[in-house]
Amino acid sequence: MVTLDARPQLIDALSALRDRVAAVRLPLPLPGAPRARQTRAELLAQLDDYLVPRLTDPDSPLLAVVGGSTGAGKSTLVNSLVGRRVSEAGVLRPTTRTPVLVCHPDDHHWFAGARVLPRLARLWTAPRDGAGPDGDEPSAATGAGTAPDGGSLRIETAAALPRGLALLDAPDIDSLVVENRTMAAELLCAADVWVMVTTASRYADAVPWYLLRTAKEYDATLVTVLDRVPHQVVDEVSRQYAALLTKAGLGHVPRFTVPELPESTGGGHGLLPATAVAPLLAWLAHRAQDPAARQQALARTAGGALDSLRSRMPELAGAVAAQHAAAVRLSGAVEESYTAQRERVQARLAAGAVLAGDARTRWRGHPRDSSAGELLDALVASLSTLLQCAVAAADERVAQTWAREPAAAVLGGQGRVDLESGERIGIAVRRWRRVLEEYAEEEVRGMERSTAPDPEAVAALLATALLGGRRARGAGERLAERMGAQGALRLRDKGGDLLRTTIDEVLHSERDRRLAPLDALEVTPEPQAELIAALSLLQKER
Repeated sequence: MVTLDARPQLIDALSALRDRVAAVRLPLPLPGAPRARQTRAELLAQLDDYLVPRLTDPDSPLLAVVGGSTGAGKSTLVNSLVGRRVSEAGVLRPTTRTPVLVCHPDDHHWFAGARVLPRLARLWTAPRDGAGPDGDEPSAATGAGTAPDGGSLRIETAAALPRGLALLDAPDIDSLVVENRTMAAELLCAADVWVMVTTASRYADAVPWYLLRTAKEYDATLVTVLDRVPHQVVDEVSRQYAALLTKAGLGHVPRFTVPELPESTGGGHGLLPATAVAPLLAWLAHRAQDPAARQQALARTAGGALDSLRSRMPELAGAVAAQHAAAVRLSGAVEESYTAQRERVQARLAAGAVLAGDARTRWRGHPRDSSAGELLDALVASLSTLLQCAVAAADERVAQTWAREPAAAVLGGQGRVDLESGERIGIAVRRWRRVLEEYAEEEVRGMERSTAPDPEAVAALLATALLGGRRARGAGERLAERMGAQGALRLRDKGGDLLRTTIDEVLHSERDRRLAPLDALEVTPEPQAELIAALSLLQKER
């Protein structure tokens, strides 16, 4: 007989794997991403709520989660197994629902803490004087702990339930409330035994078969209950249901049939006769109390869950890789667009594109009709316009490329033209002018006072020579006449370095602003390798 492996090394490897799964982020809306997020959530639920706690405490009670679709009679079944009403039943459900866990009073300590289902806050009921024979009829709810998402788990105790067995009534798997459906799936992942409940009228529906196929995929210990079967068709329905199970490879799964009784209707306030649920209760009690049967059930469910990681973890790792590839494409489009515009700006500068319009007019009129300050103002405005056009063109190209990428949808309006970029560029170019003027002043101070030219005029000639390209050959000659060949050369070298640095800073700053929302998502390749490495370590320990 296969036994449950609970070695510390295996638990450590499993915990490390859990941390790697928790670190996964799938923010980009790629095809398959919703499924990958669901896989991640189910993996975390199974690791946190079942595998780690089960292997850590192999002697804890057997947890049987009762699941199924709306109106299948899950709560009535749980109430009847316990012998009193512990869970609200009926077709009309509240918009939110707290799952109910029932265990023997001696087993209460196993579930009062956060060992099992740690994300759910605990609620339990205080005994009331004059209660039934168990002395635990609920009177007032109390609680412990809080859950970040507001979820809670109500814990009931019932002496009629065998020691070592706990029942959990899960929300409807097809609930209209998304949170309920999610919680139902996570609770099933926490089960040692899956008790799947369906009805004579809905046993062929998609929802119960989805759960059955999932249980088969995980190789979980499974039992099915065909509920509310009319007496006159019990043999026919049971035979058809058995044929469907056999066809699906689940013919070995234990099946229990509960006939349609008056207690099954009327809002579910009644309890089914003990004889109607006795076979199921006996089967569950045997699994909980017989050492061999218990070990077999636990080893099968835990082993099946561990085996399922072989396919589910690579699937998650593949989704992480797809996220990173999409992020690389998105960031690459930005890098490519801004690199192309930087080359274009350099080419335009060499062609003298800045020395055009008002700037060219000012240059032609300098110094007779235009002052040095007016020439500098015009050059600054022209350079700002050139850089603004470059940024706008880069952003437009990014927007066109991102429009073809589904992953870009999460970035909202990013990639569109930024109307505030002009102000930022203007500030950067004016800062370049101030530093250029400081260079001119510093160079002039080193000259003899009698021959020293006006620093602002020197700065204007230097700016024209740097920005005018082929159109401003005369500016370099005039600068050399006023500052000397060596002084002019020093100024042009320093001013050229400053111009290149300013252009790079402007374009890189705007590029980084476009990339910032994508960078904030922290889509990196490391989680993929970490997932595979953690899975490999787990497989080695097994």
